[in-house]
Amino acid sequence: MKKSNLVRIVGPSELIALAVMALALILPAIMTDAAAVSVLTQFMIAAMGALSVYIMLRMDLMFFAVPAFMAIGGYAAAILSARHDTTDLSILTVAAFGLPFLLAIPLGLLVLRMKGVYFVLVTFVLAEIMPLILFETPGFTGGSNGIAGLPAVTVFGDTYAIESNNAVLMLACGLALLSVVLTVVLTRYFKSQFDSIREDEVLAQSVGLAVARYKIIGFCFAAGIAGLAGFALVEMLMTAHPSSFSAMSSVNYVAYAIVGGQSAILGPLLGAGILVWAANLFSLQGEISQGLFGLVLMLAVVFAKGGLIGLIQQHGTRVFSRRRPPTGQVKGQNEKEYV
Repeated sequence: MKKSNLVRIVGPSELIALAVMALALILPAIMTDAAAVSVLTQFMIAAMGALSVYIMLRMDLMFFAVPAFMAIGGYAAAILSARHDTTDLSILTVAAFGLPFLLAIPLGLLVLRMKGVYFVLVTFVLAEIMPLILFETPGFTGGSNGIAGLPAVTVFGDTYAIESNNAVLMLACGLALLSVVLTVVLTRYFKSQFDSIREDEVLAQSVGLAVARYKIIGFCFAAGIAGLAGFALVEMLMTAHPSSFSAMSSVNYVAYAIVGGQSAILGPLLGAGILVWAANLFSLQGEISQGLFGLVLMLAVVFAKGGLIGLIQQHGTRVFSRRRPPTGQVKGQNEKEYV
């Protein structure tokens, strides 16, 4: 396949995102700083949560239920490994993605009937309810104690165990790459349908587009990718606890996608990277850390209304248009040519 055809089919932004995440797989082998490894692992988890929001934003739906589905995926992996001695990475990955994906079908049939602020409110309520369910079902989820002492995830049978921080980073990088691949396939394959719903849902439905079907598909994939993020978070913390999936964390994932930009898949990745780095940097500033983080969000929203990726695209287009010679003009030739 020619390079130009590949770019046209997959998309330039998507190719860059895939390349970046694929190259990130070498980071665990070269990173020696424990703090940097921790921040990179947090970034990978944040990127997956932001991709979940990004999928729904492609249909003009603000999605706040990411922590709820993260909890489902994380607890599914934790219960399988801690109570059923299932530590194989492939099985846990399928469970972490598959269970939220399946539960999103009946939930989506109810939630996706709502629009605008009502959809936002209901998804945030889902995120609020999930920790309560986890606390009130101690026999199944461990309640306020959570599920601690998780055994190490194994790869290729028992050949390799994910125990060190660098190994957890490798796991997070692999799950993030899988999330990017799933997002690219979904958003490119259903690009015209998602764009139609985003532009005018009523018009799309009036011309025969099965709007409900595509919204369910997007909702299920968003839930599954959030479940992968929950799996990575549980492995990083080595415990599954309700407090790890608080409803307020949903604001962070939405902020990653909005600040980064929703016009391209690089947007949520860029937003997650910058804001995770900023949060860790400002955490050293004590009481004013939250204020500094909020200031960064305000500046990003005010001065980059299309997100950071939109700002980059805008300035890149201007620079390119300035450097490109006017149409029909050849170097060394006068601006007008008379015959």
